[in-house]
Amino acid sequence: MKIKRVLISQPKPETDKSPYFELAERYGLKIDFKPFIQIEPVTLKEFRQTKITILDHSAIIFNSKTAVTHFFKLCEELKVTVPDDMKYFCISESTAFFLQKYIVYRKRKIFYGNGVMQDLIEIIKKHSEQYFLIPCSDVHKDDFATRLEQSKIKFTKTILYRTVNSDLSDLKKDFSYDILVFFSPNEIPSLKKNFPRYKQQETIIAAFGPAACKAVKDAGLRLDIPAPSKEAPSMTMALDIFLKNHFKNLKK
Repeated sequence: MKIKRVLISQPKPETDKSPYFELAERYGLKIDFKPFIQIEPVTLKEFRQTKITILDHSAIIFNSKTAVTHFFKLCEELKVTVPDDMKYFCISESTAFFLQKYIVYRKRKIFYGNGVMQDLIEIIKKHSEQYFLIPCSDVHKDDFATRLEQSKIKFTKTILYRTVNSDLSDLKKDFSYDILVFFSPNEIPSLKKNFPRYKQQETIIAAFGPAACKAVKDAGLRLDIPAPSKEAPSMTMALDIFLKNHFKNLKK
């Protein structure tokens, strides 16, 4: 089998300089982009039913850029003005910088970790007097909240958005892809929902992150390209290594 078509379960990159386009040119591939899942905000009615008051809290914990977006969108809909002395604790530097879309960054108290949950918790423990709000998705791990409880941190967890399956009906006429690339464990149920009779056969499946890799295996599918790894810290690098070997073997 010669690999010709690849489906990436993410939106199409906005820039032509994406490494995916470089792969397409290097190996003569047709790469399509189609998100398998979508993020929907909770309604104002749903949030109000939680009886949570945002301004009762003195600090916000953001574990993703998505959480940042939905938090400030909700504040706008509620006509809530977040005070200047609100503190922000972010999982990573990139998430912290993303706050610039919504606040004057240099005038706020912002703390961030190195992308690892425990690192952020250690920072939060130094501010244990704060009352934290954690905006999150309906699909999330409870490990973070459990560790905060163990550290005697006062917090409220609130679901501001949910993950739903995308409608992939436009792909049903021709789903003959040689490689499927997944990034979230929630994308595998979407595959099953949209294609209930799907059989992997010779299709190569790639997944990024331990949760996505586990979801592929748990669904009874064969995981051909797990990422990240020491050799391939990104999905494009993992694909590049696989494709290089694939086309090398074709020449033998």
